[in-house]
Amino acid sequence: MTSKTNNNSILQIFSVARNTFREAVRDRVLYNLLIFVLLIVVAAVILGDLTDGQEARTIVNMGLSSMLFFGTFIAIFVGVGLVSKEIEKRTVYSIFSKPISRSTFIIGKYFGLCLTLLVNIVGMGIGVTIALLYVNGGSLIYASWNAIFLIYFELAILTAVAIVFSSFSTPALSALLTFFVFIIGHLSVALRDLGENLGGTFTKYFFEAIYYILPNLSHFSFITDASHGFNPNFSYLATAIGYAIVYIAVLLIISSVIFGRRNFK
Repeated sequence: MTSKTNNNSILQIFSVARNTFREAVRDRVLYNLLIFVLLIVVAAVILGDLTDGQEARTIVNMGLSSMLFFGTFIAIFVGVGLVSKEIEKRTVYSIFSKPISRSTFIIGKYFGLCLTLLVNIVGMGIGVTIALLYVNGGSLIYASWNAIFLIYFELAILTAVAIVFSSFSTPALSALLTFFVFIIGHLSVALRDLGENLGGTFTKYFFEAIYYILPNLSHFSFITDASHGFNPNFSYLATAIGYAIVYIAVLLIISSVIFGRRNFK
């Protein structure tokens, strides 16, 4: 009986994820962002002609940085809208009238957006690869895809953060809070060091708390290294992926608990 229930939950998650992916793909913003990033890659090729033989590095830096920026835009604004859109349209009532739990709904929505992000990231990565081949920068392709791999997991964390906030807050505030998490996540190490240097006990523990509670996104920053042809070792990748999976799992549990207690009447 338990096995059958688990199978039904998996099928329901898959169904919600598939519908979420279809809805996101129909959103023209995703296509516009993809086209815009590809145009930026083309611009990087043009600008590369002015960088005295550093075309490939310019393409990697600009292409991957643009990928992170617009991927973050998708993760935040689409992620925040996943739940709020269903509530505003009142489709959430018809969904929960069926034998589907709220946690299944949240998890399915999350995986649906992750699939959308994956399609976009791969498309952007192909654009960067084509640009590198165009300027004979094939030696940086492998390093670039390692960096893209890490970018995807960073975006997966941000998506989970966006869903947590959207499970109890308004879309505008949720987007703002998620953006703050993105900024602080990249500065968490610097903030912790700042707290230690300032010397105050409260300041030190405050920044320590931020360092351990908020996601440390510096684990996934490998763009500069990739532009110089450096590749992360297996231990680095495994640690980053493990960190992302654990953090995402905790966030989804928090989202499910909060959303499960929310009153839609």
